[in-house]
Amino acid sequence: MRAKQARTAAEFLPNRLNYKALHDAAQSCQGCDLYKFATQTVFGEGPVRSQIMLVGEQPGDEEDIKGHPFVGPAGRLLDKAFTEAGIDRTTVYLTNAVKHFKWKPQGKRRLHEKPRASEIAACEPWLRAELELVKPKVLVCLGATAAQKLFGKDFRITRMHGMWIESTFAEKAIATYHPSAILRAPDEETRARQYGELVSDLRLIRSVVR
Repeated sequence: MRAKQARTAAEFLPNRLNYKALHDAAQSCQGCDLYKFATQTVFGEGPVRSQIMLVGEQPGDEEDIKGHPFVGPAGRLLDKAFTEAGIDRTTVYLTNAVKHFKWKPQGKRRLHEKPRASEIAACEPWLRAELELVKPKVLVCLGATAAQKLFGKDFRITRMHGMWIESTFAEKAIATYHPSAILRAPDEETRARQYGELVSDLRLIRSVVR
């Protein structure tokens, strides 16, 4: 008996590779069960052919409600780091490895829950299509989920952030801390250190783009 084929987003991809077609098609994606519990698909945003493409893990609560990536607390911290590093957010393409918010209830709050490997794999066709469309000069992974998906399962942010990584997806590739991980740091000292390293990594990225 043949094994049942895993569901993915592949069958929802449009025939034409352009931003509007991808964005619109993603709104009806049912490549995994996360769509059942999310408000909407949160697709990537930013200039097509941007020199810098940032990939995070998944949308958060505010992103799920508003329909835009990196607009919640983590996004505001990222904006602050962009400013300190001299990067204009409007020139960057921002997206996530998973396009639906995965959460668990805690009272009236919806708390982030890490997506399973199968859910990340199911959403991969969207990410690969974005990479093909944007063709960034610098690919930046925010956090372990995106880095391990694109750079290999052995990648460790704490040891390897700020290092240039060989990749077939961009001329240069690198990973750094996800702003949400910084916000969840156990103490102020750790938060300050990780934020400083995030800004330092972004300055390195800024140094190789026009």
